Amino acid sequence: QQNWGSQLQIPTVNFEEVLDNDEVAYQWLRNLRQTGIVRLKHAPAEKGQVAKLGKRIGYLRLTFYGLTWQVEDKIDASNVAYTSGKLSFHTDYSALQHPPGLQLLHCIKPADVGGETIIVDGFHVANQLRQVNPEAFRLLTSVLVDYTDMGVDSYDFSLQSKQRIIDLDHNGKVVQINFNNATRDSVFDIPVELVHPFLSALKDYVDLMYKPENIVSFKMEAGDILTFDNWRILHGRRAYISAAGSARHLEGAYADWDEAMSRLRCLEQALYGNE
Repeated sequence: QQNWGSQLQIPTVNFEEVLDNDEVAYQWLRNLRQTGIVRLKHAPAEKGQVAKLGKRIGYLRLTFYGLTWQVEDKIDASNVAYTSGKLSFHTDYSALQHPPGLQLLHCIKPADVGGETIIVDGFHVANQLRQVNPEAFRLLTSVLVDYTDMGVDSYDFSLQSKQRIIDLDHNGKVVQINFNNATRDSVFDIPVELVHPFLSALKDYVDLMYKPENIVSFKMEAGDILTFDNWRILHGRRAYISAAGSARHLEGAYADWDEAMSRLRCLEQALYGNE
C-alpha cells in the first residue's frame, strides 16, 4: 500500500474499458488496493452504472439504503448526505458491526456551484498520529466508541455498534478506520476518567486530517465514478448551491473487499496464469 497526501494524482481509468477489458479491470482493482481510490471516467450520466461495476466485481452489498442509493437534496432526509450542506471527513456506515469495504459513487449531475469532494488517506494520517502523539494513537486503537443510526430508507433500521476509531491487525498495522461524527452515539460507555483524554486524542487525529498537506480536493464531473476503500479513505464534501431544476445527483453503492479481492485473484489467474 502506498500512503499519500495532497500530492496524490488519483489513478484514472476508462469506465467502459473496466467493463470490457480484463487487464484494465485488473489494474483498476490493483490500484484500488494499493492507493485506496481510483476514478473511472466517461460513464453514461444516468442511473445504473454502479450496478454494472458491482457485476464486474461479483455483486454489490445490500444495506438499509438499498442495493444502490441516490445522493440528492431530499425534504425529509434520513441522512445528512441527502442535504446541500458540507460533509466533514467520515467513513460510511460505522454503525454497522462490519462497515462496507468499498464505496462506488457515480456523479450523474454535479452541483453548479460548490460540492467539491475532499478525501484524506486515513492510514497515512493514523501513522502520523502514531509518530507525533503515541498516547493519542493508543487511545484511538483501544477505546470502543458507540455508534448508532436509526431511520427509514429502503427499510426501517435501528443500528448499534461499538468500533475502535483506528483498528490494528495482530502485527500492529493500521487496517481500518471507523469514524463518522454524524452517527457517533450520545451514549459513551467508557470510564469517566477516559472521556477527556479520548476526545483530546480524537481531536488531534481530526486536526491532522484537515492539514492542507494531507487533503486532496477536486470536483467530480458528470460521468465520473469514484471507487474507494471505505476502511481507509475518509471522504467529505464542500457545501453547494442547488439551483432549481439542476440539482446535484450522485448514485452510490457498496461492495466488500472479500469479493473485490476474489475478482482480483481470478483476473490475475486468467490473465497471467502462474507466471
